[in-house]
Amino acid sequence: MIPHLPKGDFRFIALDVETANGDSASICQIGLAFVHHGGAIDTWASFVDPLMPFAPFNTELHGIGAGTVRNAPNFAEVFTVLRDTLAAHPLVQHSRFDEKAMAAACRIHKLPKPNFQWIDSVAVARRAWPELKGNGGHGLASLKERLGLSFKHHDAGEDARAAAEVILHAEAVFSAKGGAIRPAIPAFQLKLPL
Repeated sequence: MIPHLPKGDFRFIALDVETANGDSASICQIGLAFVHHGGAIDTWASFVDPLMPFAPFNTELHGIGAGTVRNAPNFAEVFTVLRDTLAAHPLVQHSRFDEKAMAAACRIHKLPKPNFQWIDSVAVARRAWPELKGNGGHGLASLKERLGLSFKHHDAGEDARAAAEVILHAEAVFSAKGGAIRPAIPAFQLKLPL
């Protein structure tokens, strides 16, 4: 059964996926973080039957295996529920992997390629905290320590929430610097530097 999506008008939605194996189309969990205009975040996640075998490395990384997704919906079933909501909001991903995985899963399930608005929170983090280059980097594990985030890494819902929090923390940095600010994407109401 697919969990009900939060309702409302959101500033943006952060998305994260976990995969069953080295094939980016093998999505076995999708997580979303719905960011309200006031900054509150609602988190949603669903396991997905990837209809592919699990690689031991992936299962060890995120703890999801064939038993976890038994009776879970497949990607086409989940995507049908998510598509309109995702299309109506800018999407944040932490690296470009999630966008590529979603496109690959659509391709193998013979679904139209989604035409979503994406922003990479890694790129935003690089602008907000350039001093982390070569000093821990801009991955979620490093940012977790730097920003004091609390989340379970490699859980799609938790990682999506962390990506959303990275954006909110970056907005505070850019506002504090007092420089010129503009939306990163016209419809995306983020305060990011020019």
